[in-house]
Amino acid sequence: MASAFKINPKDNVWISLETTDSYIRGHKYAVNPIIEGSPVIKYGMPIGIATKDIGQVEHIHTHNIKTTLSDLIEYEYNPEGQDTQQEKDASKVQDKLQEQNTSQAKHTNTVRAEKTINVYPRFNDEIGIRNELWIIPTVGCVNGVAAKIIEHFKEKCMEEGISLKSMDNFDGIYAYSHNYGCSQMGDDHANTRATLQNIVKHPNAGGVLVIGLGCENNQVKAFKETLGTYNEDRVEFLVSQEVEDEIEAGVKLVEGLFNKMKQDKRVEKPLSMLRVGLECGGSDGLSGITANPLIGRFSDYLINHGGTTVLTEVPEMFGAETILMNRCISKEVFEKTVSMVNDFKDYYKKHDQVIYDNPSPGNKEGGISTLEDKSLGCTTKAGESSVMDVLGHTDRLKVSGLNLISAPGNDAIATTTLGMSGCHMVLFSTGRGTPFGGFVPTMKISTNTALFEKKPNWIDFNAGQMLDGVSMDDMLIGFVDIIVATADGAYTRQEINGYREIAIFKSGVTL
Repeated sequence: MASAFKINPKDNVWISLETTDSYIRGHKYAVNPIIEGSPVIKYGMPIGIATKDIGQVEHIHTHNIKTTLSDLIEYEYNPEGQDTQQEKDASKVQDKLQEQNTSQAKHTNTVRAEKTINVYPRFNDEIGIRNELWIIPTVGCVNGVAAKIIEHFKEKCMEEGISLKSMDNFDGIYAYSHNYGCSQMGDDHANTRATLQNIVKHPNAGGVLVIGLGCENNQVKAFKETLGTYNEDRVEFLVSQEVEDEIEAGVKLVEGLFNKMKQDKRVEKPLSMLRVGLECGGSDGLSGITANPLIGRFSDYLINHGGTTVLTEVPEMFGAETILMNRCISKEVFEKTVSMVNDFKDYYKKHDQVIYDNPSPGNKEGGISTLEDKSLGCTTKAGESSVMDVLGHTDRLKVSGLNLISAPGNDAIATTTLGMSGCHMVLFSTGRGTPFGGFVPTMKISTNTALFEKKPNWIDFNAGQMLDGVSMDDMLIGFVDIIVATADGAYTRQEINGYREIAIFKSGVTL
């Protein structure tokens, strides 16, 4: 028999930790025979029902299991402490991953109690972990103009003997192009504007140039008037149709911002000021065993020291949403969570799509069979902390602790959403691997060692080492160190590769 792992004592499946002639890494196999119509149990919770009789040690996957989820659900607030034993088991699954780690959280919190980070002080007492200069187009028509401004600015720096790459306190100049800002109406138009406005105010930017065309729906004048409170000394605006040479005008504005940014210096601040997004992509059958529980442990650690984490990807909460709902700090937060979940289900129904048409082909190949299977593994990224607030898609963070925010499971949109909410960086677990990166540092955590060794140019941290004998205690200590180093200025693989994107959520018609 292959090396195997049983997550929860109640489970009637075990997970193969290696691929052999008979077994596939990350896939499920029956502990004992399972009768047709009976629940398949993983994480101590049902992840579907058997569609046929399953023999002992038989492979359990999409051919013999199906989801039990259907349509909208009536939820009841059952605060933690009153939940069922199954729900307790599921919400604390990370504590069961290795028997020797019973005291890991207490131990790690003790050794890391005085951790600090070196960051840039920003407007409104915020901090930035990068000092970048951003160009934000209000409309896709000027994406090329933004790129040309950067090109000409870099050429001018070279002519003047300025080496941007050698500067300790300047992390680069980037344009975040997109296809929207015109031919949009109603909610889509408002969402595009709010998304870009939140990016403009992000503290990882030491300077921002907002550039428009002049005739688009997303007018620069209205954009500026509705931007709210921002650092007027570090944000400039340019309308291309109003100047004779938009490249020359843009370079001049960028130079002015750059000269101010050259004075910025890192200072020591408490770790509690850090805001971190939690996300996964290309999940596999090991995600809920290694990388996601590790992220959950870090989330609890950061929150215990006064920091903030944000969980999103609402469709990947379906089937495990009650675990989060029962951890809501109040009935009001519970009701906001219910609205977030049901609104997303209504979004599927509005477009005549199946609510539970998930997981993806890559997820299935990695061993995930149903949405419940995927969601129960995904939610371990949230650790055990109480849910303090629930944000709408373009809301910015207001309270510390664990927050939820509304966004789809799409990697690019989810990462953009976490960034624009105010997260300084994103922790991104993956079992399949992806080079993608958002407009904030996007750290990739592999679920298995094979992926880490195959894609060292993509992956920042290997959570698969837990399966190689490294304790969760030791792994968490190393994980905290690399996150602190990233906050202090060390680049993620995505940043080194130059993979930086934004993606704007669109749900309506285009003119």
